[in-house]
Amino acid sequence: MTVGTVGDAPITKNVKVIEWLKADILAAVTALYKAFVQGSEDVMLDSLAGLVITAYLLGRRLGFGFSRLDLKVEAKLKQGVDTGHEMEEWFGDLSSLLRYRTERKRV
Repeated sequence: MTVGTVGDAPITKNVKVIEWLKADILAAVTALYKAFVQGSEDVMLDSLAGLVITAYLLGRRLGFGFSRLDLKVEAKLKQGVDTGHEMEEWFGDLSSLLRYRTERKRV
């Protein structure tokens, strides 16, 4: 099969989508920074939600299932709690997020 035939379409499409998602991450970060300056809570929340969604979609396009990403997130949270990450030491944010995620699974 030669490059550009129908058989290559899924690979080419996946590569394009990965590039698109990478650009979306940059756009969401840019929007978040602008929202910091403007003080717009709605734009901040929208940008943060976009980052989370795009991270999951990018992971999927790279071959990682949503549940595998969830497991890695939880492992990193536990690691941060165990090693005394600054956000945990100063605010307890990592254990709080880990608890939130664990409680949501039970509902």
